[in-house]
Amino acid sequence: MKKIVQIAFIILSVGILGSCSQKQAQVEQKENIYTTLVVSRENATLENIFPATIKGQQDIEIRPRIDGFIDEIYIDEGAEVKKGERLFKINSPQAEQVLTTAKAGLKSAEAQVNTAQMNVDRIRPLAEKGIVGQVQLEKAKDALQTALAGLAQAEAALKNAQATIGWTHVISPVDGLIGEIPYRLGSLVSSVNVLTTVANTSNIYAHFSLNEKELAVYLNNLKGETQQEKINNAPEISLILADGSIYEEKGKLETITGSLNIRTGSANFRVEFPNKKGLLRSGASAKVITPRVVENAFIIPQKSTFAQLNKRVAYVVENDTVRQRVVEVLPTPDGHNYAVTQGLSEGERIVAEGIITLRNGQKISYQDLAVNQ
Repeated sequence: MKKIVQIAFIILSVGILGSCSQKQAQVEQKENIYTTLVVSRENATLENIFPATIKGQQDIEIRPRIDGFIDEIYIDEGAEVKKGERLFKINSPQAEQVLTTAKAGLKSAEAQVNTAQMNVDRIRPLAEKGIVGQVQLEKAKDALQTALAGLAQAEAALKNAQATIGWTHVISPVDGLIGEIPYRLGSLVSSVNVLTTVANTSNIYAHFSLNEKELAVYLNNLKGETQQEKINNAPEISLILADGSIYEEKGKLETITGSLNIRTGSANFRVEFPNKKGLLRSGASAKVITPRVVENAFIIPQKSTFAQLNKRVAYVVENDTVRQRVVEVLPTPDGHNYAVTQGLSEGERIVAEGIITLRNGQKISYQDLAVNQ
């Protein structure tokens, strides 16, 4: 009886083990089905991001044109000013002395002209009657001309002195925003001192640079024969602000320097952005996004590739066997896909998921994934 029970137990155990093995095999078979993707050509818009510096359309340093002491400050830092608006008043004793001297010089010159004119008027009738010689009359006329020339010089000196005294009022040359004001009332300043800056930010410029290789790639992807034609055909550029947000207005590429910087080996770009709301400030930092259209590329998931010796490798399915293939890729803006520019052909099938468990030459079962999934 005991042997019968043992035999029955063995038979039951074998049946259970067989059932478990069959289920495990089914699970393994199901897990070994890889998701694949049949690639097809399409156009992709890629983005390159470069650091940039914001500058006003006009960033003008305000300097006094005469030496003196700051007598008045009519504005404050960050204030909005109009062209011709007074900013500072400079107290310049030297300019006042020059003006006083010029006024005195003008009066002296006028007196000399009057005296010379009276001499001519006095001598002329005498010369006509022969009482005095003609030479004396000519000398009187020459003295009058000399006096008139002196008068003209005195008038010019007065105008210059008046202009100089006008420089005691420092005005804004453009509409814009006031920058830092480093000097205060009573400070002694001269033409070497920057009193403040006025930034015209109705439109702003974003300046960024590309190295020689990046410049060549960028220009090669623009339509046109000359650099100016390529600039005109350049797509609109976006701006990333310091807080990470995207600026609402698009920018237009304006210029590319004609030569590379000797020290940095880079070319400078200037992009103009509208600034109607005044959100952008001169001197701020930002990033520019330059779009680039890649035609006839294959879009594949980044997870379908892996890095090997600084190259990207994908698994291409040939019949039921996978083969490693080096591909040249560019990242897409979504951060999840690659645009493959070389290494794949139309209609080829790659493994889209689970490549970590694969090895070169492995036979697999697979199931295609739709491109739009």
